[in-house]
Amino acid sequence: MPVRVDNLNAMATDIPASRQQAAVNPPLPVRPVPVPGPCVFAMRFTSTPRGARLARRLVSHRLHIWGHPYDSELNHTLTLITAELTANAVRHGHVPGRDFGLRLTCTPDAVRIEVSDNRPDRLVPPAGPAAPSPDAESGRGLFLVSQLAARWAAVSRSDGPGKTVWAELPAPAGG
Repeated sequence: MPVRVDNLNAMATDIPASRQQAAVNPPLPVRPVPVPGPCVFAMRFTSTPRGARLARRLVSHRLHIWGHPYDSELNHTLTLITAELTANAVRHGHVPGRDFGLRLTCTPDAVRIEVSDNRPDRLVPPAGPAAPSPDAESGRGLFLVSQLAARWAAVSRSDGPGKTVWAELPAPAGG
């Protein structure tokens, strides 16, 4: 006997609203799968706090998929570095109407994050950021990146105006 649409709607009202969507589209389990060889994730984001937040979340998720679980030290550290670099791109590298770019590369030896903005000025001095004073209200982001990353730098973009700030962490053994 075919089920009429109005009966489906009546049946759906018996299910709490929070479970109705899950019943229609159950979430797929995400399992970390170590991927051999280099892996690359690249995307452009709006130069807003929301874009920076989305970039950070997608980096953490992508690392998880590539075999570096959410609760791993590498995932935590690279997510923190991503948060600092994307926040700087939004705050200091914003050009109206332009997005910032993010590129995540994972090789057997290292994981690298690159964040590119469209402001060619405000390059970091070659000596790197100085330690901020305890009273400073800002200025800790790049100093934090310099302390957490194995290697990092800020360079002029070769594919257009602006700069790219990148940071690398060694890939953990066996993962």
